[in-house]
Amino acid sequence: MLKRADRMRHTLLSTFAPAEVEITDNSHQHAGHAGARPGGETHYTVRVVSPAFAGQSRVARSRAVHAALEPEFGGGLHALSLRLLTPDEAQAPGTAPGAG
Repeated sequence: MLKRADRMRHTLLSTFAPAEVEITDNSHQHAGHAGARPGGETHYTVRVVSPAFAGQSRVARSRAVHAALEPEFGGGLHALSLRLLTPDEAQAPGTAPGAG
């Protein structure tokens, strides 16, 4: 059975045809907090660089990623920290929506 990060990567690749996907499991940092599970795989940082985000607001991008990963939320995914960029934004740090 694939780990959650592998399933998420597959979903993001097939949905957004990104140039870049980075997924980091931060579950260990949330032990004892809401949504944490002993086995982890609940809290992630995700960075996606995709032309599919062109012309979309930060909120629209986030909604699209959450919709694509909805089955994972139903299976125990609790939280995502998202950094969603177009290729142009990725080349010009500080100019992307929500940059900081």
